Amino acid sequence: MKVVVGLGNPDLKYQNTFHNLGFMALDRVANLLGANFTKEKFRSIIAETTINGEKVLLVKPQTYMNLSGEAVREIVTFYKLDLNDLIVIYDDFDLKAGELRIRENGSAGTHNGMRNIISLLGSEKFSRIRVGFKPETNIQIPLIDLVLSGIKPEDKPLFNSVLDLAGSAGADFAKGASVQEIMRKYNRKN
Repeated sequence: MKVVVGLGNPDLKYQNTFHNLGFMALDRVANLLGANFTKEKFRSIIAETTINGEKVLLVKPQTYMNLSGEAVREIVTFYKLDLNDLIVIYDDFDLKAGELRIRENGSAGTHNGMRNIISLLGSEKFSRIRVGFKPETNIQIPLIDLVLSGIKPEDKPLFNSVLDLAGSAGADFAKGASVQEIMRKYNRKN
């Protein structure tokens, strides 16, 4: 079994914000795999499919970003999931806008949703796809306001491009590609 989680916030007002880049990338994974988000379970909206006889769950936690770990832990516990079969896609201020970084494990950095997942799973040893959104110029607003701000129309082509790559990386993981293979293929700088 493979589980691909995209992080975001459930309300419509957050739909086009940087904090929902994980949801946006997961929509691309679902599209590539022909899966639809039709189930509500584990405090998440879930798309389910089967690839080469293996069950795949695409998960959008509905717990709000800072409590994402609650939904992820429920799934990991229920399915007795090996953390090698989990990958999380999320926005990352520590990377420049348009950068994509896949890692086998690591810290949460500045991301509260990842901090919550790591805390509740009791481990950093799961893969992640980080979608950068740090602006090139210094920002004059608090980070919390930036992550909840909308993506500007002029920046959409850049983010659509990196989200397409993140979606392809997530789909490759769901199809059984190794994280090392995915890292070689997709890690890129802006």
